[in-house]
Amino acid sequence: MDLDTVRTFVVAADAGQFQEAAAELAVTQQAVSKRIAALERTLGVRLFTRTARGAELTIDGQAFLPHARELLRVAERAVASVRTGRRPLRVDVIASRGAAAGLLRGFHRAHPEIDLDVVMLFDIETAVAAIRSGAIDASFRAVAVPGRPLPEDIESVRVLDEPLQLLTGPAHALAGARSVSLAQLAGHRIWMPGIVPGTEWAAYYDDLVAEFGLTIEATGPNFGSDALLDTIADTPALATFMGEHTRLVWPAGHGLRRIPVTDPTPVYPHSLLWHRDNPHPALATLRAHLAATTAGHGAAGTWAPSWVIPR
Repeated sequence: MDLDTVRTFVVAADAGQFQEAAAELAVTQQAVSKRIAALERTLGVRLFTRTARGAELTIDGQAFLPHARELLRVAERAVASVRTGRRPLRVDVIASRGAAAGLLRGFHRAHPEIDLDVVMLFDIETAVAAIRSGAIDASFRAVAVPGRPLPEDIESVRVLDEPLQLLTGPAHALAGARSVSLAQLAGHRIWMPGIVPGTEWAAYYDDLVAEFGLTIEATGPNFGSDALLDTIADTPALATFMGEHTRLVWPAGHGLRRIPVTDPTPVYPHSLLWHRDNPHPALATLRAHLAATTAGHGAAGTWAPSWVIPR
């Protein structure tokens, strides 16, 4: 069904005259008549009866009018959903409690007028494909994994270096430390069941292990953060790494300790990815906000893999 004919029908019904409808639509009266006739042929009914006063709706025309209005409303909503600047900015944050989600929450507090759609995609290949297809506008990632450079049409900027902390239970040998060096962690079991081979975070921790001789175990199923916290609290021999900005809550009885890691401080590098031809105005606002509110990168006394984009 041609929406121009439906729009012409609604305007003519409201005006009561084809001549007035033509003036409102900036077309000729003949064009209005042709559009109405075409719609009537499509529907197989008469919509108007010509009278001395103009044009009156038939019974079928009266029945069709509310549906015609709804068709136009649906069409407008459909256009608005993809119109640059009118649709929400769609951003991937990987996980709801991580640093990237915190950065986006800060952006929302600073710009509550900008509509956001927050999505959580698992791996970088999926995120990049979604950016290139237009399914999302941006993604927070650690890039680029060795041997997998970003496509030429994907831009990135480093926005946050997040220090790692050691999370231990109350009976762990390091639980009372105010800070621990990477050298002190050699020989301690660090359990991280959420590491999945092939992901950017797996590449990060592989380099960390190789550089400092650590022992990171990814054994066992990943039952989520609650199960991880329960196990760390109850097992003196295990600890885990957690980002400084990761927001997790646990029962007070767990007695968990978050301990800064130093000499050097390993930082997880978060970058923002987007398509270079994406015209969404809110994307530029997000980038400007991150540039103004996040700290510097590559600070003295920190460590990140050599493959991390330095910008």
